[in-house]
Amino acid sequence: LRRAQRVEQVRLLSDLIGRLGPLFGISALLILASGLYMAITAWGLLTGWIAVALISLVLMAPFGTALIEPRRRAIARLASATADGPLPQPLALRTHDPVLLTALQTIIALLLGIVFLMTNKPPLVGALLVMALALALGLASGVVVSRTARTPEQSATVAAERTSEPVGHN
Repeated sequence: LRRAQRVEQVRLLSDLIGRLGPLFGISALLILASGLYMAITAWGLLTGWIAVALISLVLMAPFGTALIEPRRRAIARLASATADGPLPQPLALRTHDPVLLTALQTIIALLLGIVFLMTNKPPLVGALLVMALALALGLASGVVVSRTARTPEQSATVAAERTSEPVGHN
C-alpha cells in the first residue's frame, strides 16, 4: 500500500487484504491448535519458552486488532469513496501512517522472536529477553522506517510543526 501511486492500486490491495483476513484467522487458529497439542504432549505448557511464546501470541492479537485493523478499514473506506486517479493527499497520508507501519513492524519482529524461541528453546529468562529484544527492535525499526519513508505532505507537515508555521504558508 505504501508504494501505491494510484487510488485503484490502493483499492485493489486493500480489498485483497480484507478478503485474506478470514484466511489469516483460520490459519492462525490451526497453527495455534497444532502448537498447543505439540507443547502439551512433548514439553508441557509450564516450560519457560512455551509460556513466553503463548503469552506473546495472546498479547499480539488485541495489539493488531486495536492498531492495525481500524487503519486498514479506514484506508479501504477512503479508497472506495475516492475516484480513480493519482493518490490524493488524505489517502497518501493514511497509507503512510507511522502507527500502522510501526505496529506491523513490531508484530513481525515479535513473530520472529517466537520462531527463535521455538527453534532454540531457551530457558525462561532467555525467552523473556528474546521477546523484549524483539519488541524493542520492532518498535525501533517501525519508528526509523516511518521517519525515513514519509510522503511529501508528511514531510511538509513535520517541517511546519518544527518551525511553528502553518503548512503551505512558506
